[in-house]
Amino acid sequence: MNDQFELIADGLAENGYAVVDHFLSKQEVDSILSLGLFEEESRHQFRKAGIGKHQGLHVNESIRGDYIQWLDIKTAPTPVKVYLNRLTELTLYLNRALYLSLKAHEVHMTVYPKGSFYKRHLDQFKGDDHRKLSVICYLNNDWTEADGGQLRMYLPDEALDFAPITGRLICFRSDQIEHEVLAARRDRISLTGWLLDQSVDMRF
Repeated sequence: MNDQFELIADGLAENGYAVVDHFLSKQEVDSILSLGLFEEESRHQFRKAGIGKHQGLHVNESIRGDYIQWLDIKTAPTPVKVYLNRLTELTLYLNRALYLSLKAHEVHMTVYPKGSFYKRHLDQFKGDDHRKLSVICYLNNDWTEADGGQLRMYLPDEALDFAPITGRLICFRSDQIEHEVLAARRDRISLTGWLLDQSVDMRF
């Protein structure tokens, strides 16, 4: 994994973002999917994602249409722990390479039902700057351009679109890069999280 970690570190240092394919292998993705966590019959455990934090949290489907379920590394199924442990390894690598002083990560499972989206935004909360890096790993097998659902990053000189193909990891500065999720023509699933500069308990 060190080659991929190096690509991520280089991309963050040079551009503020990095895109790496096969961060999870096809077999590792299939092991997660085989748990059935993202299947229709399991989605009652997900909750509608909101905008804001704590008392300011509210649901607005005209801005954001995804459903989430927080993960706890202590109780996560083994195939999911493979990913969470890899994020821990990535965190340690980035601390050594970029002197970021990252201390923890928080991750949730994410489902964007067909036709849903998330309008342009930053991942860092106002008054809370502990989210330093956003990390998204996609679990969408056989995704095609016609399926839509791209992550659009707004960079200083251009906007770039990235398809949510299986095993792909996208990592970017939470405080600098505005982005949006374009509407998809089929359900779009991922493991979405943040690398933090303070220790926190995982939420679920």
